[in-house]
Amino acid sequence: MRLFVALDLPWELRRKVAVLAGTGIPGARWVPPDNYHLTLRFIGETPSYLAEEIDYALAGLRARQFPLTLTGVGIFAKGGRSTALWVGVERNPQLDHLQNKIETALKRAGLDPERRRFQPHLTLARLDNVAEAKLASYVQAHNLFRADPVPVEHFTLFSSQLGKEASVYTAEVEYALA
Repeated sequence: MRLFVALDLPWELRRKVAVLAGTGIPGARWVPPDNYHLTLRFIGETPSYLAEEIDYALAGLRARQFPLTLTGVGIFAKGGRSTALWVGVERNPQLDHLQNKIETALKRAGLDPERRRFQPHLTLARLDNVAEAKLASYVQAHNLFRADPVPVEHFTLFSSQLGKEASVYTAEVEYALA
């Protein structure tokens, strides 16, 4: 199984974000609203015995509910080329705390530590050979985006299957927050 841990977003928030998608950037592959999520930890291909250990480790985790606010848009780049367009997340100590607890639990379950620094975001589009000027205009036009806070009451272990148009994400287990 290909696994990741994420916050599943409520439909009213997905609808608000979806308004940003779909126009103005040739070469952008827009993520369908069904796939909007905030990744807390990508795990990757996992044998079933380890998936059980991961589930057990995550089930024992205790953290509090908190509000989540999406704000702004930006770009990830690699080697001087833009690779992804994202919606940002207002920094939140409770979100950071939850992500740290997840990371600790997964290390205890036998996973290698995550090497990348946690940068909470929602991927809006994957970019391939886009016109940088159009991308810059898009970011400038939408950088004041802000959604109302939504309550985060659980986090989810997802499986992912790669598809032709988009990956198919399945919520395997939800873990309640206190």
